[in-house]
Amino acid sequence: MYFCAKCFDGQFPGTGKALRYTFMLWLYLAVSFGQAAAQGLEPSKATFESTVAVIFEKHCIGCHTAGIEKGEFSISTSTDLVDNQYVLAGDPDGSYLLDLVTPADDAAAEMPKDSPPLSAAEIATLRNWIAEGAHWPDDFVVREKPKAGDSWWSLQPLRTPPPSELHNPENLQSHEASVATAASRIDELLAVQLRKAGLASNPPADRRVLIRRATYDLTGLPPSAQEVANFVSDQSENAFEKVVDRLLASPHYGERWGRHWLDVVRFGESNGYERNEIHNNAWPFRDYIIRSLNQDKPFDRLITEHLAGDVVAPGDPNVEVGSAFLVLGPYDDVGNQDAVQAAQIRANTLDEMIRTTTEAFLGLTVGCARCHDHKFDPILARDYYQFYSTFAGTRHASRTIATEEQAAARQAELQPLQDELKTLHQQQAALEEELAAQQDVEQPPSGKELEAKLGDLKERLSQVQASIAKVEEYPNWWIGQHVAADAVGPFHIFVGGDPQRLGEAIQPASLVALSEVAPSYQLPVDSSEGARRLKLAEWLTDAKNPLTPRVLVNRIWQYHFGIGIVDTPSDFGYMGGRPSHPELLDWLALELLENQWRIKPIHKLIMMSRAYQQSSDYVEAAGRIDGESRLLWRFPPRRLTAEEIRDTWLAVSGALDLRMGGAGFRLFRYSQDNVATYYPLDEHPPETYRRAIYHQTTRATRTDMMSDFDQPDCAFATPRRASTTTPLQALTSLNHRFVQDMSNLLASRIDGRLPKTDEGRVAIAFELCYARPPESDELLVCTEMLSEHGLAALCRVLLNTSELIYVE
Repeated sequence: MYFCAKCFDGQFPGTGKALRYTFMLWLYLAVSFGQAAAQGLEPSKATFESTVAVIFEKHCIGCHTAGIEKGEFSISTSTDLVDNQYVLAGDPDGSYLLDLVTPADDAAAEMPKDSPPLSAAEIATLRNWIAEGAHWPDDFVVREKPKAGDSWWSLQPLRTPPPSELHNPENLQSHEASVATAASRIDELLAVQLRKAGLASNPPADRRVLIRRATYDLTGLPPSAQEVANFVSDQSENAFEKVVDRLLASPHYGERWGRHWLDVVRFGESNGYERNEIHNNAWPFRDYIIRSLNQDKPFDRLITEHLAGDVVAPGDPNVEVGSAFLVLGPYDDVGNQDAVQAAQIRANTLDEMIRTTTEAFLGLTVGCARCHDHKFDPILARDYYQFYSTFAGTRHASRTIATEEQAAARQAELQPLQDELKTLHQQQAALEEELAAQQDVEQPPSGKELEAKLGDLKERLSQVQASIAKVEEYPNWWIGQHVAADAVGPFHIFVGGDPQRLGEAIQPASLVALSEVAPSYQLPVDSSEGARRLKLAEWLTDAKNPLTPRVLVNRIWQYHFGIGIVDTPSDFGYMGGRPSHPELLDWLALELLENQWRIKPIHKLIMMSRAYQQSSDYVEAAGRIDGESRLLWRFPPRRLTAEEIRDTWLAVSGALDLRMGGAGFRLFRYSQDNVATYYPLDEHPPETYRRAIYHQTTRATRTDMMSDFDQPDCAFATPRRASTTTPLQALTSLNHRFVQDMSNLLASRIDGRLPKTDEGRVAIAFELCYARPPESDELLVCTEMLSEHGLAALCRVLLNTSELIYVE
């Protein structure tokens, strides 16, 4: 103390006495704190967090955490440290933890294996901590920091982009100047990135190309020759806008965009797994999606109906059917008498619901937190199990849809008829018994009378049974059952994803990572099963939740341009793609909210942009900079999907049946014993000539032709389809019986029109297939082929041309 005072006295004359007292007080507090620690008093949580916890987080938690537990050891809490005697409070020399992290002589320390060794200062910190009692604050959990924290881009609020400098024409190149004058916000935001890359957008597409592009985008069908001609000749300023409005109003819009959404929500009409039993009553959900999209139902309402349609409109089949979303996926219905295995199967079933819900609406891989906290995104295991408790009451099954009043009224109508039917059956049995007893009597006194009574009785039975059959039946559809008893808690984290290892108790709640952005919620453990699902839907569609609208508009953008602003449409986390145009993504999301979650205005907004209406011409210099056209210097051409190819062949041949809705058709023969077997049909009869969306799609089955052209297996959600090129596609499209049938039908359609010359037939074929006349060289080649091989062969060639199965 004298040394300190001497220094202070020398440096700061007149202050030595005051500083001596201050320093002595500081030293007293420090010594007192050390004594308190030695006596077993807990140091501050902040001190532990900033020293010991930091070391564990940096070096240990990546391998030794709940759900990973290498060496069957977790360092997330003090439990394993104490139970396994890795740490002996007050005895650092006897604590095995220090042996593991301290180098021995010239040998490296045993731990950690996958990160740099502890420094001498870090080892000293652990030694001091153990010597002072190894105190661990109550409820404190050491967690590995994910690669992306709460500040990750997709978790931030939606932001309105600043005004663009492109409003000043002097800053623009020729193409960009026209963008500015068009006052297209989409084009302004795209042009910023184009300009940075030294690129410019292509000139407008040819009108024939543009209407074909738009028609396939919105309906999945080719435009008719008359529709193309009308657009080409329409010189009004809003000619294309009229086309877009007409297509958005078409009932085929819902069929096209319904197919997109059915991919995302993994719509399938069989169980999957080894039994793979078919569901003949799942198709109402498909019709519900088509109907909802045609009506431009706000998407926040659609999401609510998906999660809680039975809660918001009980007994209304047009709404309740939406909740089939939860049970559309594959599930194992074999069952297991072993309680442990049964619990695991149930956990797997709920996991499928959680993954689909969070990826479809939030674009987050919450399922990765099933066994431990997410390694890359700020999603905790407790977040996962909060969703688990939300869906715990949902079971895969069919269910009759009726309100309580409807069910009561039906039962009231049925009850007297059922009572009478029971009485009649009893009387019938008594009469038949009496008649049987008289068969041994030569001349029974009342035989004819009994037979007459029995005849009258049977007639009345038929009348009652007919009356019962006339009582209104309510829909019984594959939409799941919600069992209150299954939702009774308490619920726990499953340590390592194992239902037999119960961890921390949890209750239904929202994601912690969004708590600073969107209003969070936590429901009591005794909340009703339906209330949990409804609350989740409300949180997902809250205007302050930035993920749901971002994910939705990104999907819309992807289906128009072939790739999203984020190229991983169901993963907006660290392992997903980064937005090519973040400001544009937010602006579109805000536009969606401005339009009350209606997506038809977003379609129109995108399609009226210059980016959408530009040509797909390839520019070599631009291709070297941006080969995928992520910056949209050209419109990316695409091949038609499997369904579009099939529908196009049917359409141009004149065979397409445009009847909408109802049970689907099958391109397979179904056989069921203990398991289901699906045999592809070699021939596709006319009753299958409906649009492909109405095919009864089952899991783990092959659909000839469509499977070849990358139709996905609905065992999994398909947020983005692959587009491959294989020899099998060429073999199928040339040789499959269906293609041969379409070629013959197209030939017959051509022959049914005038003129009958070869040149006339070729012209009609081009009109039907391409909505344009043939060029002179095309006419020459095609007439030669027609003359040599016949009209059907020419038609088969035309059905296989790139112009028919590609959109520019």
